[in-house]
Amino acid sequence: MLFDMETLEAPNRYKILTATVTPRPIAWVTTRSEDGIVNAAPYSFFNVLGHEPPTLAIGMLAGPGRFKDTATNILATGEFVVNLVSEANAAAMNVTCIDAPADVDELALAGLTAAPSHAVRPPRIAESPVSFECRVLSSMVTGPRQTAVIGRILCAHVADAMVQDKERCHIDTPALRLIGRMHGSGWYARCTDLFQLDRPIWAERQRDEALRRDRAS
Repeated sequence: MLFDMETLEAPNRYKILTATVTPRPIAWVTTRSEDGIVNAAPYSFFNVLGHEPPTLAIGMLAGPGRFKDTATNILATGEFVVNLVSEANAAAMNVTCIDAPADVDELALAGLTAAPSHAVRPPRIAESPVSFECRVLSSMVTGPRQTAVIGRILCAHVADAMVQDKERCHIDTPALRLIGRMHGSGWYARCTDLFQLDRPIWAERQRDEALRRDRAS
């Protein structure tokens, strides 16, 4: 069935995108306002873009009449921290979704610990297994109620217990137990049902096809 995204109403476009692009990683973003107020909120229009330099992107939608505190703080200060969400932190992450006034510290509200960052002013979430300190590389208003921010990752914090080999940068990814955003209101996914496929190599494929032709002849 064809859905013309140019003619659909905005809520229906949102339904199509969030029901099909799944699972989506969650950026649990911490920021600090120009007045020093800490804000935390989760965003699932998020992913990494590359590693030279290391960059990530977040799509942020506006609330009623204005951008949410996270977007406002990022655009004003140019700094933010992306914390990843483990299953153990799901309930606390959900608390930070609350539509609290701008002067409310969602970390305190959720009983979370603000840990000092290394290169930026906003704190990271101590309970998160992975945190990326970021500085804005670029931002673009993509519509009247949304903006996209590309951040350069300055520092990565990974919980010690999840690092298998520091020198080789090997991380125990399954042990992170990260969750992803799914379809509909309040649905999430665990990263526990995994399978592996080896990436094909052209030379090996050509060799195998030649062997099959030889056997057939």
